[in-house]
Amino acid sequence: MTTIRREVLTLPAAPLGPDNPLPPLRPLDEAHRIDARDRAALPREMARQVGYAPLRSLLPAPVRDGYGRVREPREFDALVLENDRLRATVLPALGGRVTSLFHKPTDRELLYVNPVLQPANFALNGAWFSGGIEWNIGATGHTTLSCSPVHAARVPAPDGGEMLRLWEWERLRDLPFQVDLWLPEGSDFLRVGVRIRNPHERPVPTYWWSNIAVPEDRRVLAPADEAWLFGYERRLRRVPVPSYDGADRTYPRNSAYAADWFYEVPDGRRRWIAALDADGHGLVQTSTDVLRGRKLFVWGTGPGGRRWQEWLTEPGTGGYCEIQAGLARTQLEHVKLEAESEVSWLEAYGPLDADPEGEWHGVLRGAEDRLEAALPRAEVDAAYREWLRHADADPGERLATGSGWGALEVLRTGWKLPGTPFDEATLGDEQLPWLHLLHAGSLPEPDHHAPPGGTLVARPWRDMLETAAATPAAEYHLGVAQWHEGDRAQAVRSWERGLDRATARWPLLRCLAVADGEDGHDERAADRYAEAFDDLCARARGGADGSSETAGAPGTGEAGDLPEAAAGADGATWTAATAALGGEAIGALLAVGRTADARSVWERLPPAVRARGRFRLTEAALLAAEGRRERARAVFDEGFEVADLREGDEVIGRLWAALGDEPLPARYDFRMRPDGD
Repeated sequence: MTTIRREVLTLPAAPLGPDNPLPPLRPLDEAHRIDARDRAALPREMARQVGYAPLRSLLPAPVRDGYGRVREPREFDALVLENDRLRATVLPALGGRVTSLFHKPTDRELLYVNPVLQPANFALNGAWFSGGIEWNIGATGHTTLSCSPVHAARVPAPDGGEMLRLWEWERLRDLPFQVDLWLPEGSDFLRVGVRIRNPHERPVPTYWWSNIAVPEDRRVLAPADEAWLFGYERRLRRVPVPSYDGADRTYPRNSAYAADWFYEVPDGRRRWIAALDADGHGLVQTSTDVLRGRKLFVWGTGPGGRRWQEWLTEPGTGGYCEIQAGLARTQLEHVKLEAESEVSWLEAYGPLDADPEGEWHGVLRGAEDRLEAALPRAEVDAAYREWLRHADADPGERLATGSGWGALEVLRTGWKLPGTPFDEATLGDEQLPWLHLLHAGSLPEPDHHAPPGGTLVARPWRDMLETAAATPAAEYHLGVAQWHEGDRAQAVRSWERGLDRATARWPLLRCLAVADGEDGHDERAADRYAEAFDDLCARARGGADGSSETAGAPGTGEAGDLPEAAAGADGATWTAATAALGGEAIGALLAVGRTADARSVWERLPPAVRARGRFRLTEAALLAAEGRRERARAVFDEGFEVADLREGDEVIGRLWAALGDEPLPARYDFRMRPDGD
């Protein structure tokens, strides 16, 4: 039966750094949107779910863009589940990622194990890393919990042993969920029970995809004759499986560009997906029928796809693809979870030996027969029913602690959530202002004019902000909540009221600048950004009273990063605020041709910020706008790495093309779609 123990895993890792302190007010930059021309051809249920409750913004989740690309050995707390056949390694501080699934009798690793931990901008809110099995909940894309801690504890397993329970509060949809993992004695399959609960008195959109990274030198098998093909040109089309456009696409290396292949598994057919090497060895994932979708993601063999592979690990490491399983046909859809209800299922992961070569239907029959012999479908269904009897079991020994957001919601509502306790002891500094609002009806001002923390935007919290004392902090947070709900005029009024009384004006000015930009008032947005950055410099360099008399602006002097009020533990937050606001301000000023003002902002950024790859790219854009094309080109020649380059973002290539006619150097080529699309 399962044993669970603690270990320490040491990996070369880039630190995550601080979260971006600016609220994400702009529309979500999300790749999983389809061209309107393709909607008419979708099946009715699929079309309904594609259009159901798309995410308006990342709020209340923060953007995580504080990481870099300098990796050093770092220790991570790991939880290891083991029986006599399998060993699974889980990282509770990183979304509960299963980083390894090792089959002991054959001495084989079943997953793609990344030898480094390199954050990159693939999660909905930024930081994400590749490898292993990840649990994606919330909305279309990689979860905001990719690099966040989750709660973990020992729980009695259905077979009388132990299972590892992971649970957390998903903030985009305000839903609690749990993932239970165990290894029955003598079994070659890791069991995973998953439950998402909706405690609200209204339906809530939900989303789930289990993403499994495997080496790409595999053939991927799924019981389907058709798939929905989705690429970075955002077209969705129904295509045949296995061969399409002259190649067998079940071999990941037969695709030139990054793409998703969502398999159309017929109703009544067993749900499974496998990735087998040339000798017929590999991994299979199967589940109860609720988890209906199956998908293959490939990076493609083009230069952009290969560059991304290197970017996420290190040169010389073998490439990977992902096989996935989800609640809907595609990752473009959200599923309605009715009021005060739940959805749950069981997954199983283990080795599969079958012949991958030959005629498609014969290969599928052979693989399904081997799967049925190793793990009968009826056994999976029975294990699910037995697990449900244990899903409410109280956790025993706590093995890891997640966030305090669930505890705050339970305090607000009084919800009873058996099996997933969100204890008051987990409340932390992030929750304290909101706990004060809940109990005292007021929101405290940040200490020493520090950057404001995150905003809770759900309607009950907005209602509390509406009746709280109209302090600058309350008006700021109320405006963010109103903006999130689509009440933009009220948001602007709240921010303007707060501005009248605020000592630290830059957070409110920045919000108003975003509102101006979204409404097409670019000149006024640039003015407000410039004023906001001036004010931030004064606050960051000033004393605890917010005055600007004690020192100059950031970036002036050798140690001119951020002294006094910005020193110590708060220094990283102030630097993050300066970098985030400075980058936005430069972009807004360049957009209206105010290069001298943009240069002024640039020169006041701390030297360490200007040295980051993102700001080296900004410097090249600024030089190009000033007409100094040769100097802009020299920035490229000197080399830089934009650590937080967004999935599908072609900003580097566009700037390079504006500077000359030479082909884009391979080190800057992250294009994920064919030229001309």
